[in-house]
Amino acid sequence: MADAASKRQKLTGPLIGTHSGHFHADEALAVYMLRLLPTYSHSPLVRSRDPEVLKRCHTVVDVGGQYDPSLNRYDHHQREFNTTFPQHNTKLSSAGLVFMHLGRSIIAQQTQLPEDCDEVAQLYQKMYDDFVEAFDANDNGISAYDTSELRNMGISKRFNDRGFSIASVVSRFNYARGDASAEQPDHEKSPEQLQAEEDARFLQASEFTGSQFVSELTDAFHSWLPARHIVHECFLNRKQYDSQGRILVLPWRKEGLPWHDHLYKIEEEQREAGVTLYTLFPENGEKDSKWRIRAVSRSSEGFELRKPLPEGWRGVRDEELSKLAGIDGCVFVHASGFIGCNQTFERALQMAQTALTMG
Repeated sequence: MADAASKRQKLTGPLIGTHSGHFHADEALAVYMLRLLPTYSHSPLVRSRDPEVLKRCHTVVDVGGQYDPSLNRYDHHQREFNTTFPQHNTKLSSAGLVFMHLGRSIIAQQTQLPEDCDEVAQLYQKMYDDFVEAFDANDNGISAYDTSELRNMGISKRFNDRGFSIASVVSRFNYARGDASAEQPDHEKSPEQLQAEEDARFLQASEFTGSQFVSELTDAFHSWLPARHIVHECFLNRKQYDSQGRILVLPWRKEGLPWHDHLYKIEEEQREAGVTLYTLFPENGEKDSKWRIRAVSRSSEGFELRKPLPEGWRGVRDEELSKLAGIDGCVFVHASGFIGCNQTFERALQMAQTALTMG
């Protein structure tokens, strides 16, 4: 990856500038997103804090003390800077600034959809909500929760997850080294050599964050976006399985069917928030596929369930579970009660219907 990134530096195109020194996830992503556009696809990158060097750049991100999209300047460190994405409260970083101004063009380029179509608008909103905003929050020191409120309520973390994020991976790229036994000590290297190695590590970080962005967008385009219509149709037809509409039956889709986000949104639109308790879906596209029964979470961001599968079924499998539930073909119910399985659709539906009647 580093070799490919180094070759990119030799390409010609509008010069992109960002700062040298310790790098973060936001400018790593900002640079990658720019290079997804035809205008910047062959652009070299310079990393410097020298105003004279940055003055020669066509586009500058995360440095320079200026935010002016008409001049292609996307810094957010100014004292007076308070810009946010529309209908959001998180102050933008360089990633959010580039995405806010160029995100629609980037999405249209990647998906080959018209930039002004509804699908691009939906993907633009989703990509900021589910991906880019976290970069902005991380770089601006904004927590997802009010930590003082959590502390006042006596809520503390169960484990340390600092290393389990894109930002933590990017941070490690700052210090990444090759084979320690073969590497020349830093004190023996020239300033130019040290800078070249730092730039190469930045490009690795940029490729990493960018690959995650593209992966998220690809999944949203091929799976999440088409799923909206399917989930909506299933929601409208759900009362054939339960008169109160508490069971949602979903079809198999080879490309995947991410239903969670759509379900919560559709429930709100239909003014039936919280009504769906279980979803049923096949494990695969075969006629004899097993069927899963999934307890719906209270929200898309947590693991708390609206109605877990019955406690007596949890952690039980196969024949023992079938006898306990009084339903043939049971395969398992997870120990937490969030998911179960049966050999057939009809009996999986029976499991869901029975679970509705149990405490």
